[in-house]
Amino acid sequence: MATAKDKNTPNLVDMFTEFKESKNIDRSTLISVLEESFHSVIAKMYGTDENYDVIVNPDKGDFEIYRNREVVADEDFEDENTQIRLSDARQIDEDYEEGEEVSEEVKFSDFGRRAILTLRQTLAAKILELEKDSLYNKYKDKVGTIITAEVYQIWKKELLLLDDEGNELLLPKTEQIPGDYFRKGETVRAVVLRVDNENNNPKIYLSRTAPTFLQRLLEQEVPEINDGLITVRRIARIPGERAKIAVESYDDRIDPVGACVGVKGSRIHGIVRELRNENIDVVNFSSNIEIFIKRALRPAEVSTLSLDTENHKVEVYLKPEEVSRAIGKGGTNIKLASMLTEYTIDVFREIDDNQEEDVYLEEFADDIDQWIIDQFLNVGLDTAKSVLACSRSELIRKTDLEEDTIDNVLDILSAEFEEN
Repeated sequence: MATAKDKNTPNLVDMFTEFKESKNIDRSTLISVLEESFHSVIAKMYGTDENYDVIVNPDKGDFEIYRNREVVADEDFEDENTQIRLSDARQIDEDYEEGEEVSEEVKFSDFGRRAILTLRQTLAAKILELEKDSLYNKYKDKVGTIITAEVYQIWKKELLLLDDEGNELLLPKTEQIPGDYFRKGETVRAVVLRVDNENNNPKIYLSRTAPTFLQRLLEQEVPEINDGLITVRRIARIPGERAKIAVESYDDRIDPVGACVGVKGSRIHGIVRELRNENIDVVNFSSNIEIFIKRALRPAEVSTLSLDTENHKVEVYLKPEEVSRAIGKGGTNIKLASMLTEYTIDVFREIDDNQEEDVYLEEFADDIDQWIIDQFLNVGLDTAKSVLACSRSELIRKTDLEEDTIDNVLDILSAEFEEN
């Protein structure tokens, strides 16, 4: 029997133990790949491999190759690879007759160095293909699940991570939370976003901004979700800033919002930290779209609303003091509510018949920069008239804005009422 220790024989232990252990290739697959590789090399040398049997034992690095040839009369002999002369066969065993088959063991080293080199190249190609198939099959079934990986390389547009088997994963900058900052060697939790396999070259992309990431974190922190007692119906996120989650329970005894938040926020706090202090609002889902929209706009209290179900639009009417709450800082609250309910939401103030009409500062976003509007909102001035009611010096003192900026804002707001 030919062994890996024979002179000029390929060392199977050295060639394949590494693949078997580090690439997680199972024994039956390894044997199949080895046998196919031997047959491929033999076929290239002799034009056919049909009369060869290859037996491989990768655990020990042993292999045997047998060539099967038909016994023919000496005068009919034509092909040394598939035929053996009767006289030669009878030197092996005098009982051989024409038409019988002689099976002889051959040493692969006898095929020459070129055959050994071809074997190595064939095996390398097959193993590489096997690795890629294994990686793709492993991760295509993990899309939407959370994994933990180690930062290996930091690039401008993405991070290169390694999983516990040394497989390469990519976390693009666009899929990182704005507050994310990682160093080489740190571990990162993310959800498998997608697996591309262009030209049989699998690439695994991760995400920390996808709504699925937040949902999987909830499933880990809230046992009732994992057990199916609570269902996460919808998620809307502005990564790193704020998120809204709609949850539902089919058991009246379970408060889905309370279960997700936990006692004193114990369950939600861990998720908030993982998401770089992303504020998370949890609301009860309702199939009644009017109720759901009102809940989605909290902390604002909606007075009335008018639905356009065909175009998925809604006009929401609120008391003047509730409008800024509905819109939220930088418009985040109304944006998330729209994403959560899948309705375009337009906010309107309820005007008392005895009250002169006012205009909220958010409605001047086309003429006044948002950061300037935020300065007024931060000091409790959310309408045009509330700003105009203050003296110029008081506005400068309260907002800490430049005098020219204050004058420009006053001109814009005054012009609004002059036009009316």
